[in-house]
Amino acid sequence: MTRRGVAILGSTGSIGTATLRVIARHADMFRVVALTAFENASLLREQGEAVRPDYIGIVNPNGDSSAEWATGPDCLIEAASLPAVDIVVNAIVGAAGLQATLAALRAGKRVALANKESLVMGGDFVLSACDEGGGEIVPVDSEHSAILQCIGTRPSSEVSRVILTASGGPFRDWDADRISRATIDDALNHPTWRMGRKITVDSATLANKALEVIEAHYLFGLPYDRIDVVVHPQSIIHSYVEFVDGSVIAQIGFPNMELPILYALTHPHRVVDPAVRPFDPTSASPLTFGPVDMDRFPALALGIQAGAAGGVAPVVFNAANEAAVCLFLDGVIGFAEIPRAIASALAATSALPSGTLAELIFADAAARSHVREHNANPVSEHACP
Repeated sequence: MTRRGVAILGSTGSIGTATLRVIARHADMFRVVALTAFENASLLREQGEAVRPDYIGIVNPNGDSSAEWATGPDCLIEAASLPAVDIVVNAIVGAAGLQATLAALRAGKRVALANKESLVMGGDFVLSACDEGGGEIVPVDSEHSAILQCIGTRPSSEVSRVILTASGGPFRDWDADRISRATIDDALNHPTWRMGRKITVDSATLANKALEVIEAHYLFGLPYDRIDVVVHPQSIIHSYVEFVDGSVIAQIGFPNMELPILYALTHPHRVVDPAVRPFDPTSASPLTFGPVDMDRFPALALGIQAGAAGGVAPVVFNAANEAAVCLFLDGVIGFAEIPRAIASALAATSALPSGTLAELIFADAAARSHVREHNANPVSEHACP
């Protein structure tokens, strides 16, 4: 069997390290060709010594970096475009992942996409690059992987709606006043998943679920009124698909990102993976569900509204959220200021033009500037994008 070459962009993050564990168990099927990281040079070095890739890149080099590594943002595009790479696992956090996704698709690669922002920022451009280059997108997010598995080969015309499940985050049982006073430690204490800091805060605000709704719109060609969200604290059912005849199919499994990662690598085939915990319905019970309270989690409503509005609104939502979360994690603003900053940026910049990729990138920068200028404390030091 010819092993498929894999580039892992963001190899030192939670998805990147999980991907390396998956590949280690299936070394007869896959070979790591390239690794990139943002700035965790020490872990990147350990990974490089373990898998011996052809290419290593670091976006923000530091004293622990090697002189032999590629450096700067272009290393992401270079790694994604290498001829020996068949599959690009895009596990980059934030807007920085868009250009790498476009490069990989134009080069005809499969993109195992964990970078939601690629589709949120440039959905139409990403789909065009996919068509032009002959690449393919296979989602890594557990919710979108579930939808893909449930739909299978059925056309979107047979899909009535999809239902994304949300754990509800650490504040699902908190009242609005308590949420407004949440600390950084509170927001990072996710009850189900262990993720990076930014995405964990996004799960606390439910901005992450808004990004997933926009992503589902592009991945599955569904209008926003056919994409619903329900709170499911156990995170056992990862999403539902309801078909036009009334049948509903769900994908079920214990929370474990290694399963959707493996499926993104092997799709449409399935392979045995003894490390995945067998499902036990009795130990998973009871399963509960509830509606999302948009008043307590306004970031979700803002994101869905931005997606439906189109133009630069999804770009502004994503950029403003990234900037606001950074300020929150730096202690500059409170938790309740995150959705307020997003709403302010949407009101100020959503009328910007959106016809070209350059205009989307300009809108992204404008939204970040707006959040920093209207929320940053001039006496505090921070380096938010």
